Amino acid sequence: MDNGSIVLLSDLFHKYGQVQVALYRDFLAWKDIKKNWRRSSGSTSPTARSHAAYVCEIVAVHKTDTGDQTKAAAKHLQLNPHAFTVFYVRRATAAHQWRCDDVTFYSDNLELCRHWIQTINDQVSMQTNRPKSLLVYINPFGGKRQGKHIYDQKVAPLFCRACIATDVIVTERANHARDHLKTEANLEKYDGVVCVGGDGMFSEILHGLVARTQTERGIDPNPPDAHLAPCSLRIGIIPAGSTDCICFATVGTNDPVTSALHIIVGDSQPMDVCSVHHNNTFLRYSVSLLGYGFYADIQTDSERQRWLGPARYDLSGVKTFLSHNYYEGTVSFVPAEDNVGNPRDKEQCRAGCRVCHHQTSLQETNNDEPSDAVVDTWTEIRGKFIAINAANMSCACPRSPRGLSPSAHLADGTADLILVRKCSRLDFLKHLLRHTNNEDQFDHSFVEVHRVRKFRFQPLHNEPVSLEDLSGPQKSAPESPIWSRNFAYSHWTCDGEILPYVAVQVSVQCQLIRLFARGIEENSHNQTPLWLLEATAHQSVD
Repeated sequence: MDNGSIVLLSDLFHKYGQVQVALYRDFLAWKDIKKNWRRSSGSTSPTARSHAAYVCEIVAVHKTDTGDQTKAAAKHLQLNPHAFTVFYVRRATAAHQWRCDDVTFYSDNLELCRHWIQTINDQVSMQTNRPKSLLVYINPFGGKRQGKHIYDQKVAPLFCRACIATDVIVTERANHARDHLKTEANLEKYDGVVCVGGDGMFSEILHGLVARTQTERGIDPNPPDAHLAPCSLRIGIIPAGSTDCICFATVGTNDPVTSALHIIVGDSQPMDVCSVHHNNTFLRYSVSLLGYGFYADIQTDSERQRWLGPARYDLSGVKTFLSHNYYEGTVSFVPAEDNVGNPRDKEQCRAGCRVCHHQTSLQETNNDEPSDAVVDTWTEIRGKFIAINAANMSCACPRSPRGLSPSAHLADGTADLILVRKCSRLDFLKHLLRHTNNEDQFDHSFVEVHRVRKFRFQPLHNEPVSLEDLSGPQKSAPESPIWSRNFAYSHWTCDGEILPYVAVQVSVQCQLIRLFARGIEENSHNQTPLWLLEATAHQSVD
């Protein structure tokens, strides 16, 4: 980055005094050149400070209406009646949260203001990854039923300020968004698709967009070894659900304003997707948790208690823990290559992740075509399992800040396969508790974890599963799987949905989709990097 190349430099005013404003190729900087003194808590102190904002994080710049100004700025209008306002991303004190801040500059020269507006807009327009038109789906029923209110009050004004055109669809039924994307939506009009809702709403968008892409490319998704075509449109997530696990794991916070700003600046984060199959039939896609046993039993039982609302998960969790079921079967998997690390290496996936970037380079080299055929080497494990979990990402959420697999990567073409063997209730409780603290949840003799590209599961007793039985009331006849210690099989939960088959094969589709995100930033509480402030402090004054 050539920090010394100044595009435009002027002495202007803001509400606290005269400032020198410099536009570089990559950032906008301003600093006081005449200090004003303000009285604060009975003493005086200087307000001179340096500020800077990346050009890629400028939301918009507009000519300012000087008719409605604060008292602090009113005195500048007498000598400097012209002004423009720059809206930019400011990192809030709360971890990983962004806010849209603004600064207004004043001048006595109208043409100079116009020149600044045009020049900044020219620099911003070079950010070709920014969306200009978005298709937005709002789930009005998810979470606390605040989706439409969140969008109207917090997101839509930001999109309007950034001059992003939107077509908004409020969904009316389950799978409304999925079906519309698969067959009706004119996707050529848009630069991205945005979902306002929870993880379930995201899953609808995912399935609709991926299905549409495969149909247009003539690809059959049913074979487990099919190489699927990546989606060209990015997906934005405005969190408005109960857990919003996917948003939390890719941005670091469940904050609608932060997510909206990531969309506006055009961030792009590739993400792996698991395709789940039974024999040669495609079942579903998964981006977070694919689980058999413990978590699936909770999901299955909670479906029968929907009238309890969110409390049903706590009740079903206690029942499932007390039942302490285990299930026999065979897990087979294809291990990942050594260059993607391992689930216990403590290298967490963050913005600019080395592991994911390496995989992106390989994808670009292969030009979206499958690499030379390699004979898969399968590893087989038989046993009695309390839980079998596959995580494409950390699965972090506010309740479990580190997630099921803290070192899982978003876009390395692998999933972390976690096997929890039969153990005592006390040992299993210790394992669960480690999901809420900084201890290694894999450091147990009965837990093993493998980084895999593919895996399959075959239960010892393969019984048919009726989805009607899962969603309907419990039958009074034999014992239900929640209370039976000897029940032969569990079910699979795929991102919160119960699958109709127990024997499955799973393939990781590397970087199948892209999100409007950049991964979790390190040290995001710092407003501006040190080098940027130093560059501002040393800019020359004419």
